Amino acid sequence: MDTPTLFGIALALAMDAFAVALGTGVTLSSLTGRRLFRLSFHFGLFQALMPVIGWLAGQTLVQWIAAWDHWIAFALLAFVGGRMIKESFGEERTTDNDPTRGATLVMLSIATSIDALAVGFSLSLLGVSIWLPAVVIGLVAGALTLAGMLLGDRVGTRWGSRVEIFGGVVLITIGLKILWEHTLGIN
Repeated sequence: MDTPTLFGIALALAMDAFAVALGTGVTLSSLTGRRLFRLSFHFGLFQALMPVIGWLAGQTLVQWIAAWDHWIAFALLAFVGGRMIKESFGEERTTDNDPTRGATLVMLSIATSIDALAVGFSLSLLGVSIWLPAVVIGLVAGALTLAGMLLGDRVGTRWGSRVEIFGGVVLITIGLKILWEHTLGIN
């Protein structure tokens, strides 16, 4: 696989992570180094692991997941996005609502990287070694997640805490986009 193709794949897979990170940066009351690290590390790690899992899983498991992956991603993103919108109407955010921690972090990591399973499977069909692509995909996703959070924080500081609704709408929209693309067969 040539370098431009590899980076194109990595950028395409990282777009959902970037959008979610942008929404997360907007919604957090304060952006700390720990939060930046957690989301960037986890999104990068999951983006790197999913193609490896897809590559190793084989055709049977991938066919089963392909039938449901769009619904899984949509459900996770809609749940987290809906929760963010609901919380935007509350008086004050607490650390319990931090999307860079706990189950929410894991759900977002899975939702933004599930498409990478199919990419890993495709690479196995092409006879491509998965290790370099997995590393590049993970690094690009981590970097774009960091950039998205920083940009979102800048926007959030400028527009105030009410833009949390925007973050939730972005997550739900990404989920709907996944369903739409699957319906049209764009994957």
